[in-house]
Amino acid sequence: MKTIVRALTAGGLLLGAAACSTDAPAQSARQTVPPSSGSSAQAPALVATEVRDGNGEAPFDRARQVQAPPGWTVGVWARVPGARLLAWAPDGKLLVSRPESGDVLALTDGKPETLVGGLDQPHGLAFDGDTLYVAESDQVDAFAYAGGKVSGKRVVVDGLPDDKSADLGGKYAHALKSVAVGEDGSLYISVGSTGNISAEDRDANPERATVLRFADGKLGTFARGVRNGTGLAVAPDGGVWTAVNNRDNIPYPHEGDRQGEVETSYVNDHPLEPLAKLTQGRDLGWPYCNPDPDLKPGDEDSPLSYTDRPFVRDFDTNRDGTKLDCATLPPVEQGMGAHSAPLGLSFASRLPGAYGDGALVGVHGSWNRKPPRPPEVSFFAYDDGALGPQQTLLTGFQLENGSRWGRPVMAVQGPDQALYVSDDYAGAIYRVTPS
Repeated sequence: MKTIVRALTAGGLLLGAAACSTDAPAQSARQTVPPSSGSSAQAPALVATEVRDGNGEAPFDRARQVQAPPGWTVGVWARVPGARLLAWAPDGKLLVSRPESGDVLALTDGKPETLVGGLDQPHGLAFDGDTLYVAESDQVDAFAYAGGKVSGKRVVVDGLPDDKSADLGGKYAHALKSVAVGEDGSLYISVGSTGNISAEDRDANPERATVLRFADGKLGTFARGVRNGTGLAVAPDGGVWTAVNNRDNIPYPHEGDRQGEVETSYVNDHPLEPLAKLTQGRDLGWPYCNPDPDLKPGDEDSPLSYTDRPFVRDFDTNRDGTKLDCATLPPVEQGMGAHSAPLGLSFASRLPGAYGDGALVGVHGSWNRKPPRPPEVSFFAYDDGALGPQQTLLTGFQLENGSRWGRPVMAVQGPDQALYVSDDYAGAIYRVTPS
């Protein structure tokens, strides 16, 4: 694999994502819509809030409402078909990636213009000073950014796996890459798995289902067993966090008559979607160990928890525990309900009311859960290097019958302290103004 050496200056936080849940939204006729995995007694109850300024084009050809904190306003700031990940440029422009269109747009006052085009599924965006990094499906590019323009494209890392890789034969489920810049200027790159339980990814070069680290001209595995680390961000203290799309159709792992059966009632809530703090060499278990939300494993009516959760053996791949000792894996710090499909991850500061500092996660919603788990923007309070449980900040994109009119991808805090939320299904970027 060729890599190009460059000097990196100290960077800040940023983002990332790619997901399994890029499919069309489920149109289930089920009557019950499951909630998100977490709530907080400190957070105010959400209230119905009109989405303003929809310009009359679908899905805003009719009145739309979301649930938001009391007093917060939500408006359509821009119409951007296929809007995915977001990043603020040094000059205050908001950049948005569009994998399907092969471009990155720059928005000023909600008006988009093409910043760079002709790319191969561009997704992750990150700034290091005046250097813009863009993660394509098979490489990471660096551009000089000045005056709202980019120049001097350089390939920093290439040879990343996608469906063009010779050894994959056109089969690759998670081509979209994420990128973030560490405090020391190193690059972190999320590389998704080939498929649902493709264990051969652990032996690939470069390793798939991982977060890679590029520093001092060398590319190596930073964390493994990360099935699809769609959210990737660096916290204010320099910690590297990922929000992960976990596996589907997990068999019931516990002893008894149900063991090995793929049951909707179990699959619906297992395994949880991790929100984990990564360190060099950390293993998130996939595909041999699954983070378990059950407080009483093996109890069909066990209450669920998403904080500091241990792992259980995967029945398909690690039934006897010889592939990986799940008991040796550190618990997952936080998580979300199974099939939430977390995408963009970012950090925000001083949100008003009971919120304060925290992480924002764009939850795309499930593609095959029955009933479907709804899309939302989630908030995780940040304190002393740790994240608290999931709180729903913005929801209402899914109707009671399971149909959807929107699917958030990422939320970022703007220089004006408002939140900006991309939605690839509605083709919109919302401006959310706290009271």
